[in-house]
This record gives sequence, structure tokens and C-alpha cells, in this order.
Amino acid sequence: WETCWFKVELSIPPAWAGREVHFVWESDGEGMVWRDAQPVQGLTKEGEKTSYILTRSLKESEPHSLTLYVELACNGLFGAGKGSMIAPPDPDRRVTLSKAELVVFNRDVYELLMDLEILLDMAQLLGEENQRSFQALYTANQMVNVCDVTDPSTFPAARELAAAIFSQRNGESQHTIHAMGHCHIDSAWLWPYEETIRKCARSWVTVVHLMENNPELTFACSQQGRLGAAGADPCAPQAQQFQWVRSRYPGLYARIQDLVAKGQFIPVGGTWVEMDGNLPSGESMVRQFLQGQRFFQEQFGRICSVFWLPDTFGYSAQLPQLMRGSGIQRFLTQKLSWNLVNSFPHHTFFWEGIDGSQVLTHFPPGDSYGMQGRVAEMLKTVKNNKDKGRVNHSAFLFGFGDGGGGPTQKMLDRMKRMRDTDGLPRVQISTPDQLFSVLEKESSQLCTWVGELFLELHNGTYTTQAQIKKGNRECERILHDVEVLSSLAVARDTAFQYPASQLQQLWRLLLLNQFHDVLPGSCIQLVVEDALQYYTEIRRAGAQLQQEAVQALCRDLLQPQACSTHSSLVLNTLSWERTEVIARPGPDGAETLALVTVPSMGYALVQEPFVPPQPVAVRKQEDGSITMENGVIAVCLDTMGRLTSLQLLDSGRSSVPDGCCANQFALFDDVPLYWDAWDVMDYHLQTRKPVTTLLKPLEITLAGGLRGSVSFSLQVGKSSTLTQEIILDAMCPYLRFLTQVEWKEAHKFLKVEFPVQVRSTNATYEIQFGHLQRPTHWNTSWDWARFEVWAHKWLDLSEHGFGVALLNDCKYGASAHGNVLSLSL
Repeated sequence: WETCWFKVELSIPPAWAGREVHFVWESDGEGMVWRDAQPVQGLTKEGEKTSYILTRSLKESEPHSLTLYVELACNGLFGAGKGSMIAPPDPDRRVTLSKAELVVFNRDVYELLMDLEILLDMAQLLGEENQRSFQALYTANQMVNVCDVTDPSTFPAARELAAAIFSQRNGESQHTIHAMGHCHIDSAWLWPYEETIRKCARSWVTVVHLMENNPELTFACSQQGRLGAAGADPCAPQAQQFQWVRSRYPGLYARIQDLVAKGQFIPVGGTWVEMDGNLPSGESMVRQFLQGQRFFQEQFGRICSVFWLPDTFGYSAQLPQLMRGSGIQRFLTQKLSWNLVNSFPHHTFFWEGIDGSQVLTHFPPGDSYGMQGRVAEMLKTVKNNKDKGRVNHSAFLFGFGDGGGGPTQKMLDRMKRMRDTDGLPRVQISTPDQLFSVLEKESSQLCTWVGELFLELHNGTYTTQAQIKKGNRECERILHDVEVLSSLAVARDTAFQYPASQLQQLWRLLLLNQFHDVLPGSCIQLVVEDALQYYTEIRRAGAQLQQEAVQALCRDLLQPQACSTHSSLVLNTLSWERTEVIARPGPDGAETLALVTVPSMGYALVQEPFVPPQPVAVRKQEDGSITMENGVIAVCLDTMGRLTSLQLLDSGRSSVPDGCCANQFALFDDVPLYWDAWDVMDYHLQTRKPVTTLLKPLEITLAGGLRGSVSFSLQVGKSSTLTQEIILDAMCPYLRFLTQVEWKEAHKFLKVEFPVQVRSTNATYEIQFGHLQRPTHWNTSWDWARFEVWAHKWLDLSEHGFGVALLNDCKYGASAHGNVLSLSL
């Protein structure tokens, strides 16, 4: 991830007067041309940008000698994987500079070749039944006959033949394609955050440079898509990426601001980063929109009206409500075209969330955000459109992406020839607002999709990189607690300063880590290390802010004379009163337990903890099994720590079916077809192996009273170990499992299963600010494709009057098939 600098001294021969002169640079590393201490052009062979135009027509008054600098990165457009794009980076990778030349560019030949390319594509692709294919073929043949490659004076006559074909117009009913360039830049993926900053500069300065040579070009900059004219280019800067460029490349950022003011550079989007669409909490998603929209308002004087999220791994059913609450009524993505099982039935439709909120949604029918402006792609866009009878307009996103790059002059020139050519769809250089405005006018016949947009692929991202998942959940909780306690402190103590700026900084760190290749775990190790470091910083700073808020909120109670040596200050940041067993230091420094009651969003000074009506009883049976009971629930565990019985005493009903064991760990093979960190395939379910190798049998660790607990250890796979403590507290209606795994397996998948004595065709899963029901059967291909799903803090299987819920503090992957609740570890 280092860069090296080349000083390039150029001397243009006087004999090239009147000629177009390019500086050509080819290497297998990404580069950037600097001129007069400013970035002017990105260079990447993979993105078909290997030249910088020095002059369109060399004049005598122009400098013939000049100095450029080229910053060359030791990585390509898609990182530096060893032997494969998604392989770990190769530390011994060598980057080669293969060409550095000063050349004369023959634009007449280029234009002639572009004409022939479009005509030949029409001839090949329109089909024998279409007379336009024959007209295109015969025109190309005439051009070859007319053109003498050794005599440039014959070129204009050949080009006139092509122009005659391109100028023959379409009828009014022809489908209209809204061409919008695109430059998807992942904030981190196969490269670290730091490299993304350079990628943004390389890509955006190239688009700005492209605008200078194509004055009709507009550029709508989204969260992760770029928009312009001659292909309205949906760029892809999220607010975070704008902030990076603003900080590191102020000259470029000033040019972007100027283009926004002129109406050429059009911000769309609305979130801080292009976050994962499933795993962030409801509050995190609100903050994504809040921070993104606030940034766009402050920097560009407007908020975004289109949510642009083309490349995340599914979309929560809560998003429509959050979009509407953020001033957004339009949504664009394309990722569901990656579905492995079912083809999504629409490209333009209304999407309805769990509260009934609706947003107009469009999937570009070309099923890609990396088109190149070719005839085949235009025809596919029309043919593939599942709603072309209801609406007559589609988006077309073109430009190199994922690693940046964006649109090229060649893409724009192709589409100029297809603007309104008989036999091809009408290609209109457009903006997101123009597209959605016309879709809204034609929306009376559109269908409505209710609920989540579930991606039938990449189900492994709910579980990959367990430490990132744990860090995200913990830091979401920490920031929640800091804000609750700080708000209470402000109400109690007018001298207390609410830590708004510190909280914004911490929130932005957390939001950055929710990017759709970081939180899902589908990134290289260097990104994981950066992410874990950010979580450490949030924990550290959050603990400090929490301590300051508590000091201000409870100053009187924290005075030495206000509390005895046996009293404890206990805080509750949740919105209901809680009675729980807590651990606190005793007079001798040893940890003691206490049963306390604390009001909602409040605190209590606990001196004499009350005694539960029934203490916890823990008993070991002759067969080695152990029973635990607290008057609310009673459980029985076998020697391997599996639940053989779980009873809710008031109901007299057992939750575990006869002959079954809950808390059963199971190991599966995990060998996906390609996307190793992303996918778990349905066939992994056929490789289930219960974990049964006991290292340390079940034993009692706390004999009862306020708390009873037992523990055991298992061997998992060939070389991993699992230790679990199972805890039952007084008056508590649930059983807690504290699980630690030392994981050393490769291509294995560990789950824990809970068969329950409940029958229901649907299980309920917590999502952002609500819940969602999914079927427990596999009746249809849509049901079966959800063999592994995501949830937040709980999933529940209930029938009338009775149910069982499985809660967690740091996991997201889950499933409920038949009567078995499963949590992916």
C-alpha cells in the first residue's frame, strides 16, 4: 500500500504544432498525474485510463516543455490479491511501469473506429429479423470501401455514412434509457481505508477533468454511485468520502463545490457511508442518515432525495420508514440481481416497510452498476426490464467501479451515437431526479413489494469475523448509554456540557465500520485490524464520557458521606424497571452478589439488597446431570451441558421436546462455490456433525442462593475448544449462556441449536425498531433460499399462549427450521 513518485520532464517537438498530444502511462498499479501541485488525472490500466491529454491542438503559445509528477500506488484497481482478486494481499507483489511515452493522438481514426464499433454491434445484435441490422452491416461495408487507411482525406466521407444511420430517429414509443455514469468506490474492501482516500481523489479528479472536455456532463455524486451527463455520472462518494477529500485534497474539493453551485455536480444519497443494509441497529441507521444528510446540507446547501445503495447484501424491511423520516422517497439499488435461487420479479416498484411507509424503488434492468455504454448492454436493459409494460424508462449505470475508476471518454462517445438512433432504445443523458420524476408520473400501475429485500447470497456475512460483529454491538450499546446518561446529567446539572462533538466523532467512527464490506467481514485482514482499533477507541472514549456523565448526574450520591461502605450506585439505561442480580465489590474487595431493583432510565443507591422469595437451587443427580430451579423456571442439563428439560413452572409446560437436547453445538463444513468470506451454501446443512467430544464434564461452579451456575468444556473440530458457563439467577425468567471459543478451524461453521416444543409456521426475528416474521418451512424456493437469515438481539418461536426466545449479545446469523432455533457462532 506504499506509493512511489515519478518526476516526468516532457519536451514536445515543435513539429507537432496543431496536433493533439497525450502523455501515455501504463503500469499495473494505480496512478495519479499531478501538475502545478494539483491532481489532474487518475491513471489505471484496468479502468482504461492510460493517458493524460496535454493539449487538444498544440499552439505555439503553449509551453512545449513541462514537468509532471506521477504518484504510483503498489496496488491495482482491485487491490493486490495473490493469484485471485479475493485472495489475501501478496506482500511480495511487484508493480511494473511498462510504458511512459509522449504521443500524437489521431482523433479522426478514433472517431472512425467508434462509428464502426457501434455499427458492427448493431449488425450482430439486432438480429436477422430486424432490417436495421442489415442497414448497419451494409453501411459498415460501404465505409470500408470508401476509406483508404493511408489517406486521411477519405475519413470524413466514411464518417458521413455512419452519421446518416445514427441520425435516423426512433418513434415516440421507444423505451428511454437514462444513462448515468458510475464509480462505485468501496470505502474499504481489498484495500485499507487509507488507500480509499487516494482512490476517491484519482476517480473524482478524472471525472472533473472529463467534464472540462464534455461541458454537457452533469455529475450526481451519491453515497456510492456517480452521475453525469453524456452519461450523468453517479459517482460514489459517501459523505465520509467527501470528508476525506475535503481534508486531503482541498483544491479538488473546491472544484467540486464550484461544480455543485453550477448545477453540474449533483449530490444524491444520504448516509455517512454505504452501510450494510441488515446488521446496523435502528439507531445506527438513523445516525447514518442524520450524519449524511447533515453533511450534504452544510457543504452543498441541500439534502439528498434519492437513497443510492447499489452494493450491499440485502435490505432491511425497516429502511423505507427510515428513508421517509430522512426526507427521502426514492431508492436505487441493483444487488438483488445477484440472487442465487429466485429472480426478483420487478425492476421498478413501490417498496413498503414494516410500518406501511413506501418508497419508489428502481433496479437498473441491466443488473449492473459497471456498464460500458455498449449496444449489447442497452439492448439487455430493455429486454431484461420486468416492468417495461408499466413504465417506459430505465436507469443505465456506466463506469468502472468497486475499486473506483469511473466513466471514460470512450463510454460517453459510444452513447452520443445512440442518443436517438432507430432500432436502439433512446439513450438520454440524465440525472436521478429526471429519472425518478418520470417514473413517478408513470407509477399508477406499479406493483408493491412488502417486507425485506432479502439477498439470496452472501449469507455468511452475518457471521464472518466474529470480533467485528461483537465490537459493533458493544459500541452501539456504549454510545446509547453515554447519550442517555449525558442527557440525564444535563437535566440535573446545568453546568454539565453535553459532549456533542466527542459523540459525533465516536459515532462517525462506528458508522465508518458499518460500511458494507467491513461490518459483514468481507474485507482483508488489514481492514479488520483498523476496524478493531476503532472499536477500542470507542470503548475507551465512551467509558470516559460515561464516567463524566455519572459524576455530574449523581454527584451528591457519590460523596463519601452520602454512601456507606456497603452501598452501591446502580444505573439502568433501559426504558423499563429492572430487577436483577448484580455483582459488586464487597467490604473485603471480593465480589459479592446482590438482587436490586432500578427504575427505568434511572438509578438507585442500593444498601441492603432484598432477599428473593425463592433462592436458586442447584443439585447434582446420580447420573451426573444437574438441575437448576429458581421458582420461575426449572432446567435439567446432561453431562455435556445440553438442556434436556426447560420448564416454565407457572405453565407446567416443558420447552424441550422429549428425546431432544437443546444447547447442542454442531459443526458444519463451509466450502462455498467462490465467495469464501461472504457465502455459506445450502449444501453445508448436509454436513452437520454434533459436537460431542467432552474435555471437562459439567460441574457446579455456584451452588445457588442468588445465583447458580455450572460449566463444561468441549473439543470442537480438530483443534478448537469451547468453554461455557450456564447461569440461572434468582427471579430470572431466562437462562444465560456465557460461551468462549478458541477457534482454530478452517472452512468450518459452528452453530448452537435449540429444538423447542412449539409449533408455528413462522418465527419472529428482531430487526431495527421492530420485528419480522419468516417461515419455518421450506414450501417454496423463496422459503428454502432463506436457510440462513439475519436477526439482531433475539429470535422467537411462539404459538398461542406460549413461546421460547433465543437472545444474544453479539451475533447476527440465525435460522428457524421446523421447531429448531439455531444461532450461528
